[in-house]
Amino acid sequence: MEPLTWTGAVGQFLDPVAYVLAIVFAIALLAQIVLSLVTSGARVVTNPDGTLSSAGGPYDLAASAVRWIGLALLVVAILYIGIGVVGGPGAVGIVGGMAQQLLPVWIALIVTFVVSIKYKRKLGLYGKLFDSTVGMIGFALVMFWVFAGVMAGVFDWITTHDSLSQVSGMKNKGPGTPLFGAEDGEYAWYLLGGDNLARDVFSRLFKGAWVVVQIAPLATLFAFMVGITLGLPAGYYGGRLDTILSFLANLILAFPVILLFYLLVTPEIVATGIPNYMATVLFVFPLVFVAVLLNSRFYTQPSLRTPLLIVVLGVLGWIYLSLISDAGSKVAVLPEFLDLFDIPAGILVVFVSVVFVNAPTVFRIVRGLALDIKTRDYVAAAQTRGEGPWYIMLWEILPNARGPLIVDFCLRIGYTTILLGTLGFFGLGLESESPDWGTTINTGRQLIRAYVHPLLPPAISLMTLVLGLNLLADGLREESLKD
Repeated sequence: MEPLTWTGAVGQFLDPVAYVLAIVFAIALLAQIVLSLVTSGARVVTNPDGTLSSAGGPYDLAASAVRWIGLALLVVAILYIGIGVVGGPGAVGIVGGMAQQLLPVWIALIVTFVVSIKYKRKLGLYGKLFDSTVGMIGFALVMFWVFAGVMAGVFDWITTHDSLSQVSGMKNKGPGTPLFGAEDGEYAWYLLGGDNLARDVFSRLFKGAWVVVQIAPLATLFAFMVGITLGLPAGYYGGRLDTILSFLANLILAFPVILLFYLLVTPEIVATGIPNYMATVLFVFPLVFVAVLLNSRFYTQPSLRTPLLIVVLGVLGWIYLSLISDAGSKVAVLPEFLDLFDIPAGILVVFVSVVFVNAPTVFRIVRGLALDIKTRDYVAAAQTRGEGPWYIMLWEILPNARGPLIVDFCLRIGYTTILLGTLGFFGLGLESESPDWGTTINTGRQLIRAYVHPLLPPAISLMTLVLGLNLLADGLREESLKD
């Protein structure tokens, strides 16, 4: 069996078109940048009625060229993917094989965008995101990796081989290498080649996406629960409570992030049980947040509030105990038959470390927003109505701070993704066999002069996910400012 080329037979026709379009696009983009600097004050004219409009000229021509050539490049990319989904590696080579394996992701993205755009006027800030080109691009990049991670990690629909299995003769083989001795029903190629242990780079890439999708958003969410639960009362009440909490937050922020991570994930610290005790404290904050949220909302309806709190806190309490309980560790509070989750020790330590490092920054943001918003008239009106402090904080201040918090949440997921990659790169926290992107990059860099293919895919994936999160945050910020 012959090795696959990147674009197969279709590449004979589409590759020249793609190369020409890419070169022209780069030239037009460079021209637009240069013209934006040269003609910055001459692109806008004032009409007789006092309105402003474009003056036209070379800059507008370059901008139009960038827009249309970029659209043409997108069409070519869709052609590669579409033909690849139908023809597979036989027609479009490596690109076709990957496009075919990622078919569930393409379907999920198309359905998500069609439904979201159709009902965007009913979806609040999320719906307004689809009025922003930058926001849509960022959302597409983020959701691609979310869907890919879930479908590879949960359903095993994308991967072509086991991410840990080693195949004789495939060590450091290049992309598109046919599998030696492939059996019936076994995928015939290593689409992105083999690493230094003869493992499939393509399968490890998407299994690694599942590790990122599990940890980064959830850890960021938990950090927000901690920061919101402590930041709101600090900003609202002020005084000694604010002083103490702000001092503790500044104390944590005074340490270098990498040093904190290193201390928390080293085996000696893990053996003391400190990360387990930290998880016991930090993971209780979502429970407290939900309890206070429901109690403040339904305080005047005790017949509804009491059973609702019992049910919700009962379920969340069970989940909380399952999260912190680990047989054989310093914290084992549930018998095994009641334990819902079996979280690997490495993932728990990394999760706790990310929450601990991010929570003080979220606290400071929420505190600053609460200090500003508590002076508004609608807060004074709620106080005049006799509403309780926690009702005002959670149902008056917090909803009006959602714009900056949503933007920061997206950006912080990106920071968390980079931190996870940094930890894996330094060999901290997760196991050495873990397919997470940081560990894979660290493994690949050792042979980078001879074999670059195991290193590039996780590095590019990390870059695109963080870029998508930043673009998504920009789109959300742009739309939230219009409210």
